[in-house]
Amino acid sequence: MTNPVSFKDAFAVWCRVAGQSFGGPAGQIAVMHRILVDEKKWIDETGFLHALSYCMLLPGPEAQQLATYIGWLMHRTRGGLMAGILFVLPGFVTMMVLSIIYALWQETFFITALFFGMKPAVVAIIAESLIRIARRVLRSRYSWLIAGCSFLAVFLFAIPFPFVVAAAALIGLISERFFPDWFASAQASQAESSKQAAHSSQAVPESNPRLELYAPAPTWSRALRVSAVFLTLWWLPILLLAYFAPDDSVFLKEGLFFSKTAVVTFGGAYAVLAYIAQQAVDNYRWLKPGEMLDGLGMAETTPGPLIMVVQFVGFLGAYRNPGNLDPLLAGILGACLTTWVTFVPCFYWIFLGAPFVERMRRSRTVRGMLTSISAAVAGVILNITLWFAMNTLFSQVQVPENGWFRFPVPILESLSLPALAMTTIASVIVFWYKRGIGWTLLICCALGILFLQAERFLR
Repeated sequence: MTNPVSFKDAFAVWCRVAGQSFGGPAGQIAVMHRILVDEKKWIDETGFLHALSYCMLLPGPEAQQLATYIGWLMHRTRGGLMAGILFVLPGFVTMMVLSIIYALWQETFFITALFFGMKPAVVAIIAESLIRIARRVLRSRYSWLIAGCSFLAVFLFAIPFPFVVAAAALIGLISERFFPDWFASAQASQAESSKQAAHSSQAVPESNPRLELYAPAPTWSRALRVSAVFLTLWWLPILLLAYFAPDDSVFLKEGLFFSKTAVVTFGGAYAVLAYIAQQAVDNYRWLKPGEMLDGLGMAETTPGPLIMVVQFVGFLGAYRNPGNLDPLLAGILGACLTTWVTFVPCFYWIFLGAPFVERMRRSRTVRGMLTSISAAVAGVILNITLWFAMNTLFSQVQVPENGWFRFPVPILESLSLPALAMTTIASVIVFWYKRGIGWTLLICCALGILFLQAERFLR
């Protein structure tokens, strides 16, 4: 079948998606859904959620992998590479610039003002994105129940994300087999949504039809070719470093460490943040305590996946352990190496597994499992949203270590009234005036600069 969307048009749209990919995974997924499903109608609701459910099972940033998956569906390997690389590129460039500024002028007014103004805006953006996702995923009481249990498991008991997903998949498998009526309302709602989408698509110009995307049949020979190419791309730089670099080279340590994190980063940046912080701060001493949160703040307020915080860690690690190189050059090389070994595996997982996942798309059992997983993911995104809101509005958030519960508790006295005020303003802009991400970030950033400038003037 001839693809009615040219590669050039797709390139322009993926550039637009990349430029608006603020707000963490919830916001990024919502941006893709609004542009690709609602506006362009290049993929239907079922296909979008099917791809999202698979990406949620993988280690690494699910939003970047979702972009790669949809790009692959549209234009095969070159489309997946284009979508995935463009999704990362703005964040990579921005994080590189901010990392250099941070290393050279750590206490600059500009950086402080950016963090102060953008974080409240991102809270409102994530909340709006969560509502969009929930409306499309939670289509039955069964889905709401799964989402609620998923949220409580992560928020109250700090159960790791992979276990939540595995439990949701098992529940979906059992429910579809023995209690198929549980899915009836969800399927009816899905059918109604499809009818509405079909009706609305009649008003779309003929040059912009909803695509019928077909994946190639999976073969083991193709899987071997994909594995050979991407495993070579992944490990060749590390093998070269192991052969030519000294044993104590920071580049070899970063290559091996972040290759390992690329395999265990289920649940995105928040899920793996504690592990990276422990190793980078306590073991390797690449960062000082608290600098990890500064890096996360950069990643949260720049386009691209939140996992870009590893680029910041790689930069500072090499910058402070340059060996015979210039510190700035060493930092840039460390950031590039860290980004490479983090995202090459992401492309590998998609290009290897997507044909098999698409083949299973019509399986009723698989649909039941993915419906359950999608609902669980909504609960996990709610936990991420709440976690980010608390850490933005309160300067102190404690996690009790006694008993079974591990949920964060904000210290009420540490509430930031300016952050609360700007979050309220951002919420009005997003929910009442329906403005986009760019305007919301711009206004809150300007308010942050004005507030800090006024504070400095009054001192």
